Amino acid sequence: MWDCFGETKRLGGAPLNMCFRVKSLGIDAQMISAVGEDRLGNVLLDELKEKQLSTEYIAVSPHKNTSTVLVALDSHGSAKYEIISDTAWDNIVLTDEIINKVESTEIFVFGSLIGRTDTSLMTLKQLLEHAKFKVFDVNLRAPHYQLESLIELMNSADFIKLNDEELYEIAKGMGCKHHSLEQNLAFIAKQTNTEFLCVTKGNHGALLSIRGKNYYNSGYLIDVVDTVGAGDSFLGALIYQLCIQNDPQQAIDFACAAGAMVAQQLGATPNITYQQILEFIEPC
Repeated sequence: MWDCFGETKRLGGAPLNMCFRVKSLGIDAQMISAVGEDRLGNVLLDELKEKQLSTEYIAVSPHKNTSTVLVALDSHGSAKYEIISDTAWDNIVLTDEIINKVESTEIFVFGSLIGRTDTSLMTLKQLLEHAKFKVFDVNLRAPHYQLESLIELMNSADFIKLNDEELYEIAKGMGCKHHSLEQNLAFIAKQTNTEFLCVTKGNHGALLSIRGKNYYNSGYLIDVVDTVGAGDSFLGALIYQLCIQNDPQQAIDFACAAGAMVAQQLGATPNITYQQILEFIEPC
């Protein structure tokens, strides 16, 4: 999709942002999505190729437009979104090719926004039946979600990632009576039978929970420029670290650093190397 800041358009969308970050760190990643058979779609595909991201599983729809999102940043760099409805990625059709791809993939990451239309939601549900390890990236954007659908997707996931506001809202909707972040997270873990969870806390860092054990990062002091894509890079960096080593604390520290480095720059996909992230955590 295109993130639109007034007359300025930037390549965006959570799957793209996360895919770019994972691949920049050295793990192959591809997207399942769709664009329209229009000028914005053609330019988007060209830009993906320039970023060396595969377009193999991105369908081109002759009937729906390429997605655009109107983005407004406040004085602190935090974003509000207006997501145009009934676009190409709202209408992703199941094919044998994407089923085969999911079956051969180690990790399948999906978001909650894909559930706002029946077509893409049905495709997602069928793909989840073929996925080995499923990561659910919760992104609550009113009015594009329903609690019942969120709970169903959480029950399908092996790993749930959400922010603190989303955590409290969903847990309350599920009947949680607790007040602390840890209690709410444990409640969702139990209700959904999920052993891997992560909750981000903005500039206060994040909590990673693995089989009931919690790992914390308290955040990094930065001058926020643009928060768009910071959470996506956080998740991409977290997945990367959990794939290559067995230290959850190192993983959450690294992921928070990656997210912070994106937030202090303009745009959702700045070039950040593995070594730069390490130097950000431990400056010489």
